[in-house]
Amino acid sequence: MAPPRILVVGAGFAGVECVRRLERRLAPGEAQITLVTPFSYQLYLPLLPQVASGVLTPQSVAVSLRRSRRHRTRIVPGGAIGVDTAAKVCVIRKITDEIVNEPYDYIVLAAGSVTRTFDIPGLLDNARGMKTLAEAAYVRDHVIAQLDLADASHDEAERASRLQFVVVGGGYAGTETAACLQRLTTSAVRHYPRLDARLIKWHLIDIAPKLMPELGDKLGQAALEVLRKRNIEVSLGVSIAKAGPEEVTFTDGRVLPCRTLIWTAGVAASPLIATLGAETVRGRLAVTPQLNLPGADGVFSLGDAAAVPDLAKGDGAVCPPTAQHAMRQGRVLADNLIASLRHQPLRDYVHKDLGLVVDLGGKDAVSKPLGIELRGLPAQAVARGYHWSALRTNVAKTRVMTNWMLNAVAGDDFVRTGFQSRKPATLRDFEYTDAYLTPEQIKEHTAATVIRH
Repeated sequence: MAPPRILVVGAGFAGVECVRRLERRLAPGEAQITLVTPFSYQLYLPLLPQVASGVLTPQSVAVSLRRSRRHRTRIVPGGAIGVDTAAKVCVIRKITDEIVNEPYDYIVLAAGSVTRTFDIPGLLDNARGMKTLAEAAYVRDHVIAQLDLADASHDEAERASRLQFVVVGGGYAGTETAACLQRLTTSAVRHYPRLDARLIKWHLIDIAPKLMPELGDKLGQAALEVLRKRNIEVSLGVSIAKAGPEEVTFTDGRVLPCRTLIWTAGVAASPLIATLGAETVRGRLAVTPQLNLPGADGVFSLGDAAAVPDLAKGDGAVCPPTAQHAMRQGRVLADNLIASLRHQPLRDYVHKDLGLVVDLGGKDAVSKPLGIELRGLPAQAVARGYHWSALRTNVAKTRVMTNWMLNAVAGDDFVRTGFQSRKPATLRDFEYTDAYLTPEQIKEHTAATVIRH
């Protein structure tokens, strides 16, 4: 009799932690483990702003999935685009665009999230995100290209538009992105003698009334003061009304000449979740505290894709989409999946949030570990210490620490690596949000598999 087939979708914090625990705790012949992911690495997402600003190299935050000594998981290079829970088949689009069906006995949906967008004219065609490694590398090239092009231009209007940068989203991703990239352009402009540093303007906008409200009023205000001291114009209660290739219109009526719009206004669960036709909470799959899907045999979900009850908070709260929850959910889910295989009881996921860290670059940071409010160098030490310790391999830790030390000693570099193409890439190009199937298309693809089995 063939061993049970475990299919894990997604190689983020949740999916990789689950796979690694399954590899450690399952006997070699006890189950077959398959992982579906477009890339054979785990991306350390919180450090992407430092990749975009050149403090870290891209490979520093991309941890290979094949370096583990216990590695025995079959990796399918592609993305899941539909799941038929009745037939127990997952439809996968490989990186070659070939569509294949992958039968399973147990499926772990750790598909993560995509950048949340709204129906704003021109947004999808003119904004860039900060959700993938390719986006971070592209944004870095794009920002440096604007300095190069502005320096070469004789047109004052063109210069002005190329030297205005807008970041939308006052959460951690947007705040860190604006802070890190502003440091990059401030450092770079010294090497462009034809550019007036006063023309470089960074704008951070958010529809919310406060910056990073999860940090509390004091730390949110401290972060706001740091940004404004760096001449980053922060506008709260404001969003984008229209985005064009050379200008951006704000909801307060301002029209800004601008060729760089970075969109980080939150995340939404992977479109894969919608293909299941199951109950959701704000787009995230509604699961039990044991991380399984009610009424669906062998279906588990976690991380950004799942609305996991936050039993530590209670009152119907769900866990926020953060790395600390995703990693711990991965371990609990692996244990519960193994318990299901061995007909043992499952346990609930419970974790009390450890706090938040925000690295603003240089000596600036705000952190709230275990409820303790920190700012400046102590907060920076906590933020970088937390990120460094969370990296999964010693190779990754060595690369990141070396990059930090080199940047501290030698400063920034301003080399474009070639991701800046003649045809600008869009949010849709990077995150493939239009690649998913409808329920009817899924049934068509899985019908043949059901007949064979």
